[in-house]
Amino acid sequence: MASVASTYARAFADVVFDAHLDAARALGALRQIATLLHESVELRRVWENPAVPADQKRKLLDAIVQRNGIDKPVRNLVAVLMDHRRLPFLSRIVEQLEKELDARLGFAEAQISSARELGDAEKRTLETQIEKATSKKVRASYGLDPSLLGGAVVRIGSTIYDGSVKGQLERIKEAISS
Repeated sequence: MASVASTYARAFADVVFDAHLDAARALGALRQIATLLHESVELRRVWENPAVPADQKRKLLDAIVQRNGIDKPVRNLVAVLMDHRRLPFLSRIVEQLEKELDARLGFAEAQISSARELGDAEKRTLETQIEKATSKKVRASYGLDPSLLGGAVVRIGSTIYDGSVKGQLERIKEAISS
């Protein structure tokens, strides 16, 4: 299943770059269609029903595309997914596409936990340090974790940078015990 989503995501990322599309706009349009498909049982029934002729499905898709101002390559991807009965994978394809586009554009998603709310200047400083460490542009999301006592923990993918007081205390404890 993951390979199906990855295959379509990589192929569509190629289309986005080859056609010089706005990656954020294309991703947003796909998210919009995925949300619509997820929320509308009727739409799902029509698009996923093999008894409904393909041209009727496409007419409905074209109406949605026109109403929402969605670019033709996005429409074409959804049509291909319909034709190959891959619409149930659309949400996973969108997730994989986001990761693929981020990788190609040099972005890293960072989840930052701190013991207290960080100010704007602190956030900018932290993001700059992360960019230097990873050599990537950072998209950061912030959360609070009072158990850290102070400092911050940064997670980028499977890598964790622990600059928290709690982490320092644990490292000291390990050093003393060994």
